[in-house]
Amino acid sequence: MSQPDILWQGKLGKKYGYWIRPIYTNWKDMPGNYIYAKETSPRKWSAIYIGQTSSLSKRLADHEKEAEAIERGATHIHAHTSSADEIVRCDEEIDLISKWKPVCNDRL
Repeated sequence: MSQPDILWQGKLGKKYGYWIRPIYTNWKDMPGNYIYAKETSPRKWSAIYIGQTSSLSKRLADHEKEAEAIERGATHIHAHTSSADEIVRCDEEIDLISKWKPVCNDRL
């Protein structure tokens, strides 16, 4: 996985590259950001939940918001790995949440 499948733009204008995979994909044990998403029309996506983690494999294996995200139409996870520290991942998470206002994020 090298080239991103999609670019998500944050409120501040920065674009972040993500891979698109089915929800039950096995992810690497690496830090990264992720989005539970549903396709609203061909190649158009709506963010249902946006988050960041120190381990995609551990976090996405048993996510507390997964059932709610699926109930609200999520079929895929958009994610990318990152060697960045938690502050950088959180800044990206906040930037994207601020723009897309996902229905399953408690902190908007």
